[in-house]
Amino acid sequence: MAKIELNNVVADFPIYGTQPSLRNALFGRVVGGVVRRQSDSSSRVVVRALENVSLTVNHGDQLGIIGHNGAGKSTMLRVFAGIYEPSQGSISIEGRVSPLFNSSPGLSLDDTGYENIVTCGLLLGMSRDEIERKTPEIEEFCELNDYLSLPVRTYSSGMLVRLGFAIATSIDPEILLLDEELGTGDARFAARAAKRVDSLIGRSSIMVLASHSEDLIRKMCNRAILLDHGRVVLDGPTDEVLEIYSRANKDEAANIAPPPQDTEQTELGVPLASRVG
Repeated sequence: MAKIELNNVVADFPIYGTQPSLRNALFGRVVGGVVRRQSDSSSRVVVRALENVSLTVNHGDQLGIIGHNGAGKSTMLRVFAGIYEPSQGSISIEGRVSPLFNSSPGLSLDDTGYENIVTCGLLLGMSRDEIERKTPEIEEFCELNDYLSLPVRTYSSGMLVRLGFAIATSIDPEILLLDEELGTGDARFAARAAKRVDSLIGRSSIMVLASHSEDLIRKMCNRAILLDHGRVVLDGPTDEVLEIYSRANKDEAANIAPPPQDTEQTELGVPLASRVG
């Protein structure tokens, strides 16, 4: 059965030729990974996107990843996909991984639609036999007919979306990785696309979705984790994690004082407006 297991995974991204100030380092702690200097002899400056993450995702899990901007959501997906290797720790994956991070996976504008079906299919990990078997289904879903024999550069933006989406969602994943919602074009096509995504998720053993949308996570996931500065701080049933996350966001917003009005005086008796600029 499909399974993902992370053991004390750390993901560092080195920043060369940069000497961040204390202000920049503190700012990094607020909006993203922690900016730090490595303790080895190199003394390189790095952004730590994931910090000692241990996590197991089992067959049947539809996992949602939530958190603030820069919390490490996309980094975690890319570690799952093998795009990023952990700086420390280990990851073990059982099953075929299908990352679906956009709706146009490697389309070449100079190739025809049919040629793109082959090259994009190979990029997504399909064999040539699978691509040949899936081509009639892709033809039917994208509804591009004779345009599939023409170079993709002749397509409108909506036609590009249709072709890319049809190819990307034709895979049979064991482990499906999704980053936010896929672009799906016009309203009629979007309705068909939503059903196709549901079918895609249904064919997977594990689905992992990183998103800012609580509604999307609630709809698509049976489990959620909350990342904060690269650490997993909550892991549990989706509704429970989202409730705690939402409550924390409301408490944080309530603690932010409103900005002073221009008409208020400072302790020096000078209107704030006169000090601007």
